[in-house]
Amino acid sequence: MASDEVFFREWRDRAPGEGRDVGRARALAAALGLSREVGVPLLTVVGSKGKGTAATYASACLAAAGLRVCTVTSPGLRSHRDRVRVDGRSVADLGPLAERLAEAMAGLPPRRAGYLSPSGLFLLAGVLHARDVGAGALVLEAGMGGRSDEVSLFAPTVVAVTPVFGEHLGVLGDTPAAIAAEKAAVAVPGTRAVVSAPQPPEIRAAVERAAGDVPVEYAEGGAVPAGALPAGLGAVSAEVGTTAALRLLDAAGLPRPRPERLRAVLGTVALPGRLSWHRVPGAATEVLADSAIDGTGVGVALEAARRRWGGIDHVLVCLPDHKDLEGAVERLGALPVTYVRLPYDHLRFTRPLPPRWRVLDAADLTAGLLAGLGRHVVALGTVYFVGLVLDVVGADTERLFSAAAPPPGADGA
Repeated sequence: MASDEVFFREWRDRAPGEGRDVGRARALAAALGLSREVGVPLLTVVGSKGKGTAATYASACLAAAGLRVCTVTSPGLRSHRDRVRVDGRSVADLGPLAERLAEAMAGLPPRRAGYLSPSGLFLLAGVLHARDVGAGALVLEAGMGGRSDEVSLFAPTVVAVTPVFGEHLGVLGDTPAAIAAEKAAVAVPGTRAVVSAPQPPEIRAAVERAAGDVPVEYAEGGAVPAGALPAGLGAVSAEVGTTAALRLLDAAGLPRPRPERLRAVLGTVALPGRLSWHRVPGAATEVLADSAIDGTGVGVALEAARRRWGGIDHVLVCLPDHKDLEGAVERLGALPVTYVRLPYDHLRFTRPLPPRWRVLDAADLTAGLLAGLGRHVVALGTVYFVGLVLDVVGADTERLFSAAAPPPGADGA
């Protein structure tokens, strides 16, 4: 049995118009012996952008404090193994977890209200793995949403909210404020704190209403030591994740890491696909890969590329219908652009494109094609696409940070 098949089984067999069923996922969690209270400090990350960055920095902070931390993110980078990590490293094999999921799924009644979503099944597998390895803390990234996401099956000690904007309008809510409220509603009466990125006034008010009596704090700098912040827009989410992890330690009565220890571990964080640079194997071409999904993010990535290279030979863009294509078009201007379409049923690519843009199917993206675009290539768009680029260039995604970081000033000998 291929391990991936279990996670996608019900999704692939779904009927037209059928949606995911969080209630069915709850029944599966019970069959696996997973309860709402996971038994260890739990940090849940929600938001529209930067959730993976926040989850990584939170996990690195908790590891710096001496905890064994299990992290579940959505989606993976190069493989589905990347969705479940312990101390920053991808699990070696999802097969045993998939077998246990399949056995429990076989005992569920026939589905009537919806299917078990892939992201929800990976989440359950990650929580199961955290229990197996005796993790001392758990960090969960929501797939999409908050209250309506399987991440809501587990009661968070602390909630981290990255920047929220009007993504998935009409699905999670009809306004950005409604979307923010849906995401922040993962906070429950036992939640000790909500740590949010700075938000526009209407988003801030919605988060605070959804949090109810849970105090909301805004991460506005100072949690991440100087020099350890990532470049670009990810700095905000790194602050959110680190601040939320510190609040989690406080809530659990655990000591915070010493400043020099925190600085050392955060200094090892690598974020493939977030303003990351990669050489195409066997070629002189360098690629800047970034999961920019709106005009602002595209602008930041182009500025970074121009600072490093002076000029840009070509840009690959993958923005499905629910992303900010208009903002990207404005920022890209007259640059040579190839628009890449992914073969996923849940992503639509129907909007009109500038006539000068080329169009490419993802299956045709190869190292040779990248090399043929020039020496300086920028790849921008949805995380699924950026993951494909990382795979094509052979990027190292096995470990996102090292808890065994040397102390400052060590020479590595």
